[in-house]
Amino acid sequence: MKNDREQVIHIVKRPRKHAAHHGGAWKVAFADFMTSMMALFLVLWLVTQSSEVRSAIAGYFQDPLGRAHEFGTSPIPGKGQTTMAPAPTISMSMTQGANAKLTRLTQDIRDALSGAAGKDGAQGKDDLGSHVIMEVTPDGLRISLVEDSTDVFFMSGSPTPLPRAEQLIEAIGSVLAASGGSVSIEGHTDSHPYANGKAYSNWELSADRANAARRALVIGGLREDQLQSVRGLAERDPSVPGDPGAPQNRRVTITVKLAPDAKDQAIASASSP
Repeated sequence: MKNDREQVIHIVKRPRKHAAHHGGAWKVAFADFMTSMMALFLVLWLVTQSSEVRSAIAGYFQDPLGRAHEFGTSPIPGKGQTTMAPAPTISMSMTQGANAKLTRLTQDIRDALSGAAGKDGAQGKDDLGSHVIMEVTPDGLRISLVEDSTDVFFMSGSPTPLPRAEQLIEAIGSVLAASGGSVSIEGHTDSHPYANGKAYSNWELSADRANAARRALVIGGLREDQLQSVRGLAERDPSVPGDPGAPQNRRVTITVKLAPDAKDQAIASASSP
């Protein structure tokens, strides 16, 4: 009876519950936030860069290995290879940059011509300026001093420029000296034979006019080391091919080629594989 009354004590051990672990969702959200901020700063940085730098960066992402010239548009040879050549973004940007510099040089020359004409108001501001034709060519900026039937820059048959023409050419020389570009000068005539015959022909006349322009440019400030060539072409390169005798064929052309600056050279180096 005594044993029946004894109480049996059961000890129940329950496991302790620990605090729930934090998940990794906050790390993903933080990483997305940092990625977005980096992308934002990258966009803000790109907006402040020049077009040459943006084009160079775009060219890198289009061909990061610099091997598009070997494998087409895909840097990895094989199934995805195509024969289409990559877009020449770097070359185009450099060309646009060079054209922009030549355009600025054109405006500087026009400003200098306006200033030179303003010093001699009796002869009119637009008297000579309308006969100076400037155009950007693959060879550089071509400045053409074009004659007409009124003998604008030279008297008919004379290699000596008129005084007002000398002032204008000297003004051009001062601008070209500041640009630092290389200069080539060519003289041209029309097809009419020179009056003195064989002793002195259009060849000598065109060369002498080119040299006269060279001397005026040097007086204006052009350095001798900027000169590349001085040639006389007579009537062999008319500006009006359909009318070799037209007075507009009588002209002196000054071609200016600017050397690439440090930025252009850096972009060219970055674009090379």
